Amino acid sequence: MDYYKTLGVDKGASESEIKKAYRKLAQQYHPDTGKGNEAKFKEVTEAYEVLGDKQKRAQYDQFGSAGGPNFGGGGAGFGGFDFRNVNVNFGGGGFGDIFDTFFGGGGARNKKKGPQKGSDIEMVLQITFEEAIFGVTKEVEVSAYHACERCKGNGAEPGTELKTCDTCSGTGQQVRMQRTPFGQIQTASVCQTCEGAGKIPEKKCNECQGAGRELRNSRIKARIPAGIHDQAVIRLSGKGEAGLHGGPQGDLFLHVSVSPSKTFERIKNDIYSTEHIHLLQAVMGDEIKLKTVHGEVDLIIPAGTQTGNTLKVKGYGAPKVGSDLKGDHIVKLIVDIPKKLSKKEKEHYNELIQLAKLDIKPQNKGFFG
Repeated sequence: MDYYKTLGVDKGASESEIKKAYRKLAQQYHPDTGKGNEAKFKEVTEAYEVLGDKQKRAQYDQFGSAGGPNFGGGGAGFGGFDFRNVNVNFGGGGFGDIFDTFFGGGGARNKKKGPQKGSDIEMVLQITFEEAIFGVTKEVEVSAYHACERCKGNGAEPGTELKTCDTCSGTGQQVRMQRTPFGQIQTASVCQTCEGAGKIPEKKCNECQGAGRELRNSRIKARIPAGIHDQAVIRLSGKGEAGLHGGPQGDLFLHVSVSPSKTFERIKNDIYSTEHIHLLQAVMGDEIKLKTVHGEVDLIIPAGTQTGNTLKVKGYGAPKVGSDLKGDHIVKLIVDIPKKLSKKEKEHYNELIQLAKLDIKPQNKGFFG
């Protein structure tokens, strides 16, 4: 067997390259993965045992696989070891734990859980366009796990104590010895009885059955700041689910969804609207009342305004969150052309045509119809 070819590395490969190649192949061929290959797993492990050892590698480079009793002839050095005993699920960590144990110095790692922060909760909060501009206080209903009121979250029936877990003797871990191609390896996993806490109730709480938490609905007030944008996220610390083993509560995240306005459009902190004006207002100029989110304002329309022109009213847009500054209100002017004229209006328009010395031939339909 060509060990370098088995691992897919060159003869000049470094120790780290050999180790990396073995990790990848061992994960691919391990029999317990369901798609593994026991024979291939034996081959790559045999190759790594030789090439991963400086002395054996030097001997192999000089004499080949028949160069010595420690690695000659297809795995004699393993003495018939059953590779299916290499457990993939070391402490719930899968192959990551196998390789940490094999290559990370060996020995058990501390996996005691202890107090854990509760899960975060995410919700969508719908608000109106105006509420986003001026801010609002909303009350939201949240269904979440809270610390049990009867046992105060420790899972024990009031009047009883927490005792040391018999399974793990209070360590929060279950330790076992695992035979591997590299010898006996000690591994540790979280104790399934106490879930890593090291203690269990003498008598489980009658309300939560020892869980320390119970599902409840609660109403929470959330202050939405003025000027908030669509899709902004508000974090309410400690308003999520209760933690485990006395851990802190998680957080509540509100994803703000702003309903569109029929009148206004917002871009950043500026607000846009459209205003229709009469042809004569555009020609002669005028002063009109403009509707903004902050109320009506007087707007001067300059003489000679063209359709599509825009005018800006400073400081009448949306506020910047956490600031007194506001954006602007920008209005687009649309000049409306009258579709029908009275007899008197027709006469006046004809007079204007003559004054302008325009060669216009009025039609019976359309503008002069």
